[in-house]
Amino acid sequence: MELTSEIKESINKSVLCWLATISSDNGPNVSPKEIFNYYGTDKIIVANIASPQTVKNIRHNNNVCVSFIDILTQKGFQIKGKASIIEKNNSNFKKMEKILIEMTGGDFPFNTITEITLEKTKLIVAPKYILYPETTEAEQIESAKKAYGL
Repeated sequence: MELTSEIKESINKSVLCWLATISSDNGPNVSPKEIFNYYGTDKIIVANIASPQTVKNIRHNNNVCVSFIDILTQKGFQIKGKASIIEKNNSNFKKMEKILIEMTGGDFPFNTITEITLEKTKLIVAPKYILYPETTEAEQIESAKKAYGL
């Protein structure tokens, strides 16, 4: 499965993503992540800035789900896949690190990167688009700005 241009565009418009993992006692864990991007044709990468529980969970069970939305259009994606923890000695680390450091300006150090290989994607849309199909993105943006006081 590959990242579509629509998914890449959505990642570029999203401020945060939420990464869901499974703990060793099979409990769910969801953690917001600020520094994430796409990598190659089928991967999402996330800087592990303050993520000891996420890393521990992925090492136990690599099934994950990552979700992100544009807060104004209230559209985005849910991605399910397999995660790997990329250490500094991995041959791809420097290439991935470069992408993520460009986003942080070097202000947030990280020693590992979570790499998620896509297996399944699903569009996320605000209920208003479903309940009122005539809703335009422009109307949704105005509604969101009003709701968020922007």
